[in-house]
Amino acid sequence: MSKRVARELNSFRYKGEPIKVTLGTLVMTCLCVILLIVATFSQITVHHPYIPSDTWYFLSQDHTPIEILKHFMKKYEYIPQIPMIFFIVALMGRKFGITAIVMYIILGMFFPVFALGGGISYLFEYGFGYILAYLPAVFFAGTLLKGKTDYLRIPVISLVGVVTIHVLGILYMLFISTLRHAPWELVTSWIASQSGVQMLYDIFFTIIAVILGKQLRKLLWIVMC
Repeated sequence: MSKRVARELNSFRYKGEPIKVTLGTLVMTCLCVILLIVATFSQITVHHPYIPSDTWYFLSQDHTPIEILKHFMKKYEYIPQIPMIFFIVALMGRKFGITAIVMYIILGMFFPVFALGGGISYLFEYGFGYILAYLPAVFFAGTLLKGKTDYLRIPVISLVGVVTIHVLGILYMLFISTLRHAPWELVTSWIASQSGVQMLYDIFFTIIAVILGKQLRKLLWIVMC
């Protein structure tokens, strides 16, 4: 009796197998699209230390410890859309991850689910290239995450995925700015706002998102398979 029970329990142990196509996984894919939309319109307030340009002048003045702490802390409003992308691929795998991204893009062609709206005209927005870049990034990350993945490789996978999105996003931005004959100052400001400090936060939070996604995937595999 005990051997039979042990054998049945072992059959539900996650060993890196792909999640099967079932009604449950299709529902989960739709829920992932909703999570991505929620992440698009969410903000996380992050405080981190930094060195301002007036550091030496500021330190030469008399300030309280609280004033010094505030001066060397920067407030940043972060949108966790890219980490959510990699959370989805770590949770659902490459196939369902790509499916969720495609559904999100198609939905954005008809409804305002993107950060600046939606519709066919969004194809000519500067930031649309970042959204299109989700597809190759998810493909690369999903391929690298397939099967058993050493946790030491997750930072590398996150770095490759995030850099892929930002590089392709910048290239698309340059293409659109060329079509619009936009001034170079506008282009550089867009690149700085979309791929400056944002990229560092994307890498950091993507590592956390991938770890969480992989852990939840084990439970999801048991439920869905």
